[in-house]
Amino acid sequence: MSADYSHLSSAILEQCFGKVVQAVADCLFSATTRTLGQITSATKLSRKEVAFALAVLVKFRLVDFTASKANPFLAEYALRREDVLCLLRYPRYVHLVQTKYGNVGASISEELINSGSDTATGILLKCLAENENKAESPESYRNTFLEMITDHYIIKRPELLVGDDQDENVPKFETNECDFFRHPNIDLQLLAKIQKGEATLAEARDSHMVWNLNHDRFHQDFRDTIMVDAIERKLGENAAECFRFILKIMYNTTDPWERKLSNQITFVEIKQAIERKSNNLDLMKYLDQYISLLTEDSLGFFRRVGDMGGGVYVVDMEHAFESLAFACVECVITERFGSKAARIFRVIRCKKYIEQEDLQKEAMIPSKEAKSLAYNLFQEQFIHVKIIKKPGGGSNGPAKAFYLFQVREKDTVRMLLDASYKSLYNTIERSNYEKNEHKGLIEKSQRLDSIVEAMKERGETDEYIAEIVETFTPPECEILNKVKNRIKTLSKAELTLDDTIFLLQMYQHHCTTLPTGIRKFK
Repeated sequence: MSADYSHLSSAILEQCFGKVVQAVADCLFSATTRTLGQITSATKLSRKEVAFALAVLVKFRLVDFTASKANPFLAEYALRREDVLCLLRYPRYVHLVQTKYGNVGASISEELINSGSDTATGILLKCLAENENKAESPESYRNTFLEMITDHYIIKRPELLVGDDQDENVPKFETNECDFFRHPNIDLQLLAKIQKGEATLAEARDSHMVWNLNHDRFHQDFRDTIMVDAIERKLGENAAECFRFILKIMYNTTDPWERKLSNQITFVEIKQAIERKSNNLDLMKYLDQYISLLTEDSLGFFRRVGDMGGGVYVVDMEHAFESLAFACVECVITERFGSKAARIFRVIRCKKYIEQEDLQKEAMIPSKEAKSLAYNLFQEQFIHVKIIKKPGGGSNGPAKAFYLFQVREKDTVRMLLDASYKSLYNTIERSNYEKNEHKGLIEKSQRLDSIVEAMKERGETDEYIAEIVETFTPPECEILNKVKNRIKTLSKAELTLDDTIFLLQMYQHHCTTLPTGIRKFK
């Protein structure tokens, strides 16, 4: 992990949990594993503060612990660095759940986010206590919770092993993949008794089963949306709908996080799935033509590998995210250096290796301008130079050197990813600065808004309310509006940067052999 990601993680953790948790996480970030004593001495915090911070991080699935190999009575803690960035994506998770399961699903996901992890009964009690959806019954909450487990949006954490032979101080957990999505036994009658105070949460049958959101399932949907949207922009809605069905078929036989290629899909399977579940008559009528469009498209998402069953196809994740990632890189180059620089970058990437003289001819750009743009791209590490030396003709003759431009794709993506981390960190810091700098004004505005709301509920006259509102002077209103606009712009920038980071992370997962934070189950 880079220094830029370290700074970003630190800022996110401070924003979400405060300075104590941030200090403990920073200590863990700088090492593979640390014990409680090592963290206490490194952070200069009290043992109690460190233990509480670790408990919070463990509950939110940001820290794992295992028994030390040297001393089985001593726990070693490790930070899950890749998952820190997921904290910024919580609003997107809630929005996705609300789209699929309505307000009940959104309420459940919000409580899971706030709790980090909890039992099913505990989550449902909190949802019912909020009373946001008064018309909804406890049964609807239970059914939605179970449906989210079936669809893998909620996952069970490994269960604590309890037995007579467990004398070690470090708890051990049983990891059984078959149980990760097994439905809990939620007793609605007990739930009603707990609400009335006639029973306690400890009496629930599912008290040993702890649940949390499954980040990878959400990321799978985000990844699919990127691919479907790219096809829709280029080939139209019907082609996008066709590819959406292809992805659903793919997940029946292929691990969702397979790095390179999916298992084979036949034309007959695609046709049967669309005939059963789609109402799009144009898609059914011209299905073979839309399949041909997808296979012949330069994006390379879908390709034909055989002729059996009307045609055998695979989804090429590697080629898909290579195309999408470098479209993103070219957009960045266009914004920073102009369209001619993007053309030079495309020429170099297409030719693999190219000399300066050939570059200006291929890109059809004047020599002086081509040299300037190529130098700018080289300076910013978008392109690189490979030196090939050739011995001279005579025994004492000087060696000849050829300087060839090339694009090191993995290095370019990694550089852009680090730049995105740095930009996101700067955006968060600037937003925090604006909030702290005008904290008094923002609090005054919030107090005034709450007073006005209370007055409206009491039925005060409009003239009296207007007098209260006028206590907020026009200069203060102007400053507050500017601050709100700046914070809103920075929030939009955060979302855009996170989209770019996610796309580049998908490139790293599907197009390289680098280890990523993506696992089948977490």
